[in-house]
Amino acid sequence: MKKITLFAFAVFCCISMAAQERQAIWPKNKMPDKQEHQIGAMTDESRKEDFNPDKHRMPYLEWYDAPAADKHTGGCMILISGGSYQNCCDVGLIKNWKERFTELGFQCVNFVYRTPRPVGLPIYQTAWEDGQRAVRLVRKEAEKRGFDPEKIGVISMSAGSHLGLLLATSSQTAAYERIDKVDDLPCHINWAIINAPAYGTTDSELGTPSARQGYGSDVTLSKVFKFDEKTCPMSLHHGGKDPYSPYTSTLVYRQLRRMKVPAELHLYADKGHGAFGLERGIEFMRQMGFIGEIAEKEYLMDRYASDDARGEYSKSDVWPEGKMPDPQENQCTPYIEWHMPKVLKTKAIQIIYSGGAYERNDPDDFEVAPIRRYLNEKGMAVVTMKHRTPRPAGGLAKHTTAWQDLQRAIRIVRSEAESRGLDPNRIGILGSSAGGHLTLMGVTSSKHNSYLGIDKIDRLPCNVQWGIGIYPAYSLTDGLDGPNKQGGNEDDAVLAPEFSFDLDTAPMLFIHGDNDGYAAMNSVKTWEKMQRMGIQSELHTLAKQNHCFQRKASPGTGSYTFMDRIWEFLTAKGFNK
Repeated sequence: MKKITLFAFAVFCCISMAAQERQAIWPKNKMPDKQEHQIGAMTDESRKEDFNPDKHRMPYLEWYDAPAADKHTGGCMILISGGSYQNCCDVGLIKNWKERFTELGFQCVNFVYRTPRPVGLPIYQTAWEDGQRAVRLVRKEAEKRGFDPEKIGVISMSAGSHLGLLLATSSQTAAYERIDKVDDLPCHINWAIINAPAYGTTDSELGTPSARQGYGSDVTLSKVFKFDEKTCPMSLHHGGKDPYSPYTSTLVYRQLRRMKVPAELHLYADKGHGAFGLERGIEFMRQMGFIGEIAEKEYLMDRYASDDARGEYSKSDVWPEGKMPDPQENQCTPYIEWHMPKVLKTKAIQIIYSGGAYERNDPDDFEVAPIRRYLNEKGMAVVTMKHRTPRPAGGLAKHTTAWQDLQRAIRIVRSEAESRGLDPNRIGILGSSAGGHLTLMGVTSSKHNSYLGIDKIDRLPCNVQWGIGIYPAYSLTDGLDGPNKQGGNEDDAVLAPEFSFDLDTAPMLFIHGDNDGYAAMNSVKTWEKMQRMGIQSELHTLAKQNHCFQRKASPGTGSYTFMDRIWEFLTAKGFNK
């Protein structure tokens, strides 16, 4: 007879346990900072007519059914509701999270902390006490319930995400004094998905929306977050129009980068206060190996090898003969190519070009061809561009001739759009690496002429309606001509001076590897600048990913699905109607 492992036996026992088994956080009469007005209850319970608060003073863990044995990951997810530290109100979110993570193979447990806010203490204090104790109890239950005590994650919302950040960053600071042997167990967590964290900047830490939108010379990240040696990897999610400022998430992300803690940052244009991008959080967990062994990587060019969705094709030079500004003998001849879909479903146009350090560029490589094929499949017209490289001589900046080519190409596309059944006022640009820097030039500086007009085409504007920057390089002053020396993390690494951010600056989508030497802060600080201008952009960073993350990627990760972020952005903004 084969020996049954302790883990398998624990999983078997766990399956037989009843759903919604409640476990008190504190022993009787041992709860620290007890206050008579506080309860431990979700709002679906506390708002019942027969609710008796005296029977619900104790915060608790609510254990759900274990996942199916054949799906069990050996991990546990702690679910934390928001509610302004006044109540635990996210009943629907807790239900959805429980169902999704149980399906993925995680033991799930709902953590219900004390509310409303304590009197005479910081608004988070009693919840933090409950939280540290709750993590210890979850860790204590690990063997019994069949999960690894070092595979404990948190998913949270709003005030619950403020609490989630405390648990993720500050486990080495005791929230309460030891009461029994349970408190000898560590209270760190191993990863966190943090949705819309409230009260994270100093203009909101007293429990209000961000009074100055989370930025200003006297506004910083709250000092309650200690970022100690047990700080865990995180996936941060925030709406661009959240009154509890998304700068909380960008500032937390920046500190994680300084500490070299893998992290993702997902910022959603035009979204308010809410939990967005659950599947992005799951991709983060998969990339980090929390869901199991990561799948073998696949080449992007192999996945999108066919031009079957392309219909009409044409190619033309960017400049009339003898009219190209700043000609350089060593540079290639720039041209554009039209790739019309067989079935046109939108009047929008996407211009795409590659990176290559401004030393080379290739409209048929992995940074361009798969995206144009993807968009052709969606029914969208694509224009690819080969701009002049290598870098110009004669004292010109590295991007000068490429910028001239881009402005001219946009004007040509605008001049031909109507004849092709397209909208001349729905044009976007997309570039990777140096091409991402070029995209920033096109998006932020269209009112600045890069050359003198040569014909009537140059009377047309060269502004665009959106931009997409895939790991843009050279965007901060600590990396103007190479990898970012400080990782772009410090305050003296500011945006490159060539970006005008004029009145025609368009919204952008940024996608960047968290581990890129051409740092993700190139994208984050540009997003922050646009946010201050009132321009709603979208941003996604990808944990553990380097430059050119998409060339070869594992199914089920953000590196694999990155092109879907492009279509989602275009759809959310209404550009692809």
